[in-house]
This record gives sequence, structure tokens and C-alpha cells, in this order.
Amino acid sequence: MPFTVVAVGKLKEKFWKAACDEYLKRLQPYLRTTVKEVPDVDPARAGGVEAARKKEGEAILAALPAHAHAVLLAIDGMERTSEGLACRLDELVVHGKSDIAFIIGGSDGVSDEVRARADETLSFGRITLPHNLARVVLLEQLYRAQKISRGEPYHK
Repeated sequence: MPFTVVAVGKLKEKFWKAACDEYLKRLQPYLRTTVKEVPDVDPARAGGVEAARKKEGEAILAALPAHAHAVLLAIDGMERTSEGLACRLDELVVHGKSDIAFIIGGSDGVSDEVRARADETLSFGRITLPHNLARVVLLEQLYRAQKISRGEPYHK
């Protein structure tokens, strides 16, 4: 079961990149995980926030694997515990969803088209996270879910 993370924007700071690289390395023995970065669009150059969201949305949709089960990270999404996320990922596999994609939008959110494409939404709580930090948290939680599903030590 491969995971794809589609994220708006590049990781510019070394510490974000190092954290993501560490969790990607830890995930590799369990499953192939690919991160696809799409460019963030400056609303001032795009003709406003909605136009920027639309352009970013087109890039997100183009980066998604064709038949992937898409999970949009959103503040209004379903909140799950780490165990709940592990269980949900296991359920998806049992129901034949072998390719799962996670979407992390930009600072102004995502377009209506991306929301419509999402099969479900996931929230890390009611707080607002910078999208770079959300990427680190997502990768860590995907790693934790693999450890939980296999009954391996790490999760406490």
C-alpha cells in the first residue's frame, strides 16, 4: 500500500526538511511513501486568494494518483487518535484501497474542486498548524500507525 503526500509549497528551512526526511526514512521498511510538492501561488500575482487557490488546486489534482483514496487535512475534518488513524488505514486496505493520498493545502486552504475530490478529511485538532509542521506531524503519525498496526514498540 503506497502513501502519497501532496503538499503545497516547498520546505525551505533545513529543520523541516530534516524532520520529514527522518520520518520518510523510518516509513520505508513498511511502505513506499512519496511526497509531491506543488508550487504555492502568491494571491497578489494570481488575481486574489480564490484564483491562487484554484491554481494550487489544479496542481494538487494533477499530482494525485488517479485511483487513490484522497484524505484532505483540514481543521474541520475528522479527529482521530493515533490508534484510530492506524485502524482507519487498516480498514481502507481491507476494503481494497491500496493507494492512499494525503493532501496538505496552502496557507489559504484548498479549492472547492480539491474538497470535492477528497474521499474524507482528517484533522489534527482545532488548532491551526503551519503547513510545514502539518507535514511533519502527518509523516510521524503515518509511521506511528504502522508501528501500532504491527504491534511493534514505539507507540506509548
